Amino acid sequence: MRTGLIAQKMGMTRVFTADGQHVPVTVVRVDNLEVVDVRTKEANGYNAVQLGWGKAKTKNVTKAMRGHFAKAKVEPKRKLAEFRVSEDAILPVGAELSAEHFIAGQCVDVVGTSIGKGFAGGMKRHNFKGLEASHGVSISHRSHGSTGNSQDPGKVWKGKKMAGHMGARRTTTQNLEIVSADAERGLLLIKGAVPGSEGGYVLISDAKKKSSQENLPFPAATFAAVESTDGTAEEALLEDATKAEQVEPEEAISTKSSVDVPEEEKKD
Repeated sequence: MRTGLIAQKMGMTRVFTADGQHVPVTVVRVDNLEVVDVRTKEANGYNAVQLGWGKAKTKNVTKAMRGHFAKAKVEPKRKLAEFRVSEDAILPVGAELSAEHFIAGQCVDVVGTSIGKGFAGGMKRHNFKGLEASHGVSISHRSHGSTGNSQDPGKVWKGKKMAGHMGARRTTTQNLEIVSADAERGLLLIKGAVPGSEGGYVLISDAKKKSSQENLPFPAATFAAVESTDGTAEEALLEDATKAEQVEPEEAISTKSSVDVPEEEKKD
């Protein structure tokens, strides 16, 4: 089981396929996504990786979290999230993940906080039909009707569908298709809508109800270190290492005193 990604919802647009079909997509951004901490079964009872997204100003981070990031030797992050993984998919602390962790055609599950609608009535919140538009109904056309029972039990059951706060809850949309992944710009195009408002954070992971593809990067797609093709960078590193190893010879310490001693005291 692989780790997921943290991304920021940028908005929606559309793309056209080669045969001219119009596909609505949601654009999400993966920015400076690094492994901040690791949970192991021996120490914590389960295997997981903690990821951090983006960069945060140090003045906006608490002292406790500053120490947490300093221990991992990473910059302060704006968003943290934990993903359960299998034992063979644990990543080292400090590894930076790429948007190419997901490939085109793959199905994913997206978790986000739905857009808050405030206090909503029964018709909007639960799709109730409402009362008659006429025929004796007066000023209560959109009400949800009676909610209680008779004298026994004489109460409203918990969980009764009524008017109340709508939205602003953790929501999961399953089996969404990845249209494309751009590692250079850190963008993912996901077919359809994902929960949350623009600027909100979403958690993307492999679909649980769909069989995963065989060519997925395992344990994750990370940014590899750029190697110098001409070898100049390697030569510079070798020179620095050689200079550090060389110790300058210590200056001879003079045994003679720098203070002139009078001849009379010498005789004594």
